[in-house]
Amino acid sequence: MENDELYRAHIIEAIERIERFTVGMDYEHFRDDDKTIAAVVRQFEIIGEAVKSLSIEFTRRYPSIPWQSIAGMRDKLIHQYFGVDVREVWHSATVDIPKLKKTLTGE
Repeated sequence: MENDELYRAHIIEAIERIERFTVGMDYEHFRDDDKTIAAVVRQFEIIGEAVKSLSIEFTRRYPSIPWQSIAGMRDKLIHQYFGVDVREVWHSATVDIPKLKKTLTGE
């Protein structure tokens, strides 16, 4: 359980990086910026890896978070890197990530 807070901190840190990397961008700018795409994808990989390490007790405290989907996205990014759907990454970065942050931080 004490490691859960460490993993939670890593998730929040990766979320904040995604926010910094994409601030002020629209989809077209993001789509055309390979460096930002690579940086954001890496943060999703970190989030997914941390999620896979969380205890069942921790994940049960946040039933609204789609834990399996987050872990699945990480697997997809790792194993199908060249088939990554940039639009899906953008959607996750701009829609799903703010919700995840709000749930985990209470902000």
